[in-house]
Amino acid sequence: MSQQNPNYRWFVVGVFFFFMLLHQTDKLMIGSLQVQISEAFGLDEFRWGLVNSGALAVATVLYPLWGYLYDHYARAKLLALASFIWGATTWLNAIVRTYTGFLITRASTGIDDSSYPGIFTLVADYFGPNLRGKVYGILQLAQPLGFLTGLILGQIVAPMIGGWRSVFYVTGALGLVVALLIYFGVKEMPRGKAEPEFENMPEMATFRFSWAEAREIFKKKTMWFIFLQGFAGVFPWNVITFFFFGYLETERGYDPNQIIATMAPVILILAAGYFVGGFLGDLLSSVQKKDASLFPARAFCSGRFFFSLP
Repeated sequence: MSQQNPNYRWFVVGVFFFFMLLHQTDKLMIGSLQVQISEAFGLDEFRWGLVNSGALAVATVLYPLWGYLYDHYARAKLLALASFIWGATTWLNAIVRTYTGFLITRASTGIDDSSYPGIFTLVADYFGPNLRGKVYGILQLAQPLGFLTGLILGQIVAPMIGGWRSVFYVTGALGLVVALLIYFGVKEMPRGKAEPEFENMPEMATFRFSWAEAREIFKKKTMWFIFLQGFAGVFPWNVITFFFFGYLETERGYDPNQIIATMAPVILILAAGYFVGGFLGDLLSSVQKKDASLFPARAFCSGRFFFSLP
């Protein structure tokens, strides 16, 4: 499929959506498997928390490394590598038979969790500002939909196919398949290609990362609001992801169908919010750029209010 084909960029979006959907399924499914895994290794809440914290810590440390690699090397090939790492580490996580081994291999699954910036920067070179927000919204749909898929796999499919290890083998294998799809199907795009300022340039210049320009970002006050809302927003999300399913199953006595019925509407509303946010961001940006930058802060305040309702 040629890069010049106008439909090719939507093929790229489809590949990345597929990657993010399956990756989020694999990443977030562990919350719905809390009881099964805890019983297998005899875990209490503290040791279960360590299992999840290890992957988060590894992902946090590696964000700057992935950023450096994306600035210096082909992003498509690096994303194929990330998908391969996802599949391989998930398989290792299923193979081990001790808690220490499970803790270490689960932490290793965080290596590829910080690889998403490459997707968004590459997509930004396929789509101009007038469509970029909508495309980002579509891609972000993969997170809640992956959460829902992981919930179904963990609660219903895993017991049917031999337990949590078997479902990890399945999602790990899919990671290897997606790695091949990205490696052979997604082509690199010149950096800045879709920016209106470069539209009439006969030849694209080569851009390199600049610390001076990076520091300028932190001088924008609206960026601090975006960073702060993102930081605060992860707390309730991580509680729901890693502990809420075990609470519903053990403390409230919910069966799998009741858990899915409880969580599915929340996840679907969250999914709708991603696309609506991208659409409104594009709309407000076309009217007045200030409004678009303030939209995340407004959404954050509204979301925190509704989240606190009994």
